[in-house]
Amino acid sequence: MYAIFQSGGKQYEAKPGTVVKVEKLPGEIGDQVVLDEVLLAADGDEVQIGQPVVQDVVIQGRIVEQNRYRKIIVFKHKRRKDYRKKQGHRQHYTAVLIEAINKQGAQQTETASAEL
Repeated sequence: MYAIFQSGGKQYEAKPGTVVKVEKLPGEIGDQVVLDEVLLAADGDEVQIGQPVVQDVVIQGRIVEQNRYRKIIVFKHKRRKDYRKKQGHRQHYTAVLIEAINKQGAQQTETASAEL
């Protein structure tokens, strides 16, 4: 089973047990994260495509790292004008361990049967 989700204006592929680096999310290491902007969910031959999102599928994960990427150099210049500008940038990211891809309807029935 896998899913394509959107976070921070970018799209990522999620499979249970993998770590995905997404744009910075609020939270501490070890916190639970629910990603609900699922664009596509596939389980074997069954594929659900959202328009724009799949309503009944959520991705559950856990924050494993809050860090920054390597520095990139931004260098601008204009020839023959004596203009040079050098900047560096490090983008923040959150590493999320994907634990499960759940259908909300199935999750609600599991909790309802556990309460009985």
